[in-house]
Amino acid sequence: MRSRSRTGILLTLSAAACATALTVPAQAATAPHPGSLGWRACTGEGSAAGAECATLAVPLDYRKPSGPSVDIAVTRLRSERPEARRGTLLLIAGGPGGSGVEAVGREGEKVRKATQGAYDIVGIDPRGVGGSTAVDCGVAESDRQLVEFRAWPRPDGDISESVARARRVAEACARNGGDVLRSLSTRNEARDIDSFRKALGERKLSAVGVSYGTYVGAVYAQMFPERTDRWVLDSSLDPDPARLGRTWLANMAPGAEDSFPDFARWAADPARGKDRLAERPEDVRPMFLNLAAELDRKPRAFKGSSHLLTGNLLRQVLQLSLYDRAGYPGLAALVQAARSGGDSPLTVPDPLPEPLTQRDVAVFAGTVCNDVSWPRDVSSYERAVAADRARHPLTAGMPASITPCAFWKDEPAEKPTRITSRGPSNILMVQNLRDPATPHHGALKMRAALGDRARLVSVESSGHGVWLDTGNACSDRAVSRFLVTGQRPAGDTFCAASAEAEDQRSR
Repeated sequence: MRSRSRTGILLTLSAAACATALTVPAQAATAPHPGSLGWRACTGEGSAAGAECATLAVPLDYRKPSGPSVDIAVTRLRSERPEARRGTLLLIAGGPGGSGVEAVGREGEKVRKATQGAYDIVGIDPRGVGGSTAVDCGVAESDRQLVEFRAWPRPDGDISESVARARRVAEACARNGGDVLRSLSTRNEARDIDSFRKALGERKLSAVGVSYGTYVGAVYAQMFPERTDRWVLDSSLDPDPARLGRTWLANMAPGAEDSFPDFARWAADPARGKDRLAERPEDVRPMFLNLAAELDRKPRAFKGSSHLLTGNLLRQVLQLSLYDRAGYPGLAALVQAARSGGDSPLTVPDPLPEPLTQRDVAVFAGTVCNDVSWPRDVSSYERAVAADRARHPLTAGMPASITPCAFWKDEPAEKPTRITSRGPSNILMVQNLRDPATPHHGALKMRAALGDRARLVSVESSGHGVWLDTGNACSDRAVSRFLVTGQRPAGDTFCAASAEAEDQRSR
């Protein structure tokens, strides 16, 4: 069940969202009845049939529960089998910046069917996301283009432009973000989830967290272990409290290397016909790297767009396309177009035509930079980028590059949460062996931190997201059975590739 929304910069972004400028940063307001829910029928586009929506007021600062509050958008899809209902299942979206309300709209019916009506399915929009109280740093549009915001180095490895941009974004957030921006953190998201639990009248919650949502879920389970029922972490992050965010970005480099061979086999398959990129899988990688280098030297124009296809834009499209095999054909079409046509404008669509929204930028920066302090020495990023470019040329040093956190004005209000083995043994992890965003070796760090609290199901597959997504019957069965019956594997286990799923995913 991949939590894929148009938002979620760090890990789950599949396309840039349409930019809706918010000219005034949102400030907290005092709510008269915090903690209450007034359910109504959802009317938003993409809502699940029969879903209910509400707004929950939560404290801006949990140290001041009677002070200003912020509004959190929530949704609920009730069990279609009340006699089978055993509790409430929270879908925790990825990001930072993913919408749990959108996740229920996209996935709720599928999840409800897979869990046989055992749960009401619920979701929450974190602070600043979707229908929740907005946040806005007032960042210039040119600094919100994904290929710029993600700090791709110049073709020669220089990051001076990225350093200047990171500084501008941090300064804009300090000027314009206000108290709402300063309140963004994973620990506050966990507290908001617990406020939602209380408002629902539930003694415990079950949950499925995906991507960054696995870290949110792990933090909740550490802060409120007695409030967890059946807990699933799908595509987990390395929870090292000293390197939050930095490790997550850095892991994208080996993750791309892990999953690229799957694309190469697909692209060299004779079934591709005229769209085949190479005769042999081993030829796809050098072809791609040579094409990216050529575009570094001589970018190509898109017909009807002011954007250029640069080497870095091609690399960014690759990195995103590896999340899901459904992205392979679009990537192949872009490669084919870039290899032909001489100097004429490209007729394929601009793959990232819109900048990130103000909310995307503010929620990512606010959450990641407020969670933990980042190094401020620019030279340390220069060295890291140089090493990463040599080690992982597919991503050309971007995952090691600088972010606004290097220039963040405020120090974290709290120490980051250390995930430990203290707590109930009620967590099931599920992980693809070749994940481009949250690689398996990072998930092993989460598994080690949780100790006997968790069991890990590793899956012979590529892509980002496992449950109800890869088509692997073994892993789908393991997660669904755990949520319905509470039964987990006795120990860590492995799911081999499903021939039927691989055939379907290769088309």
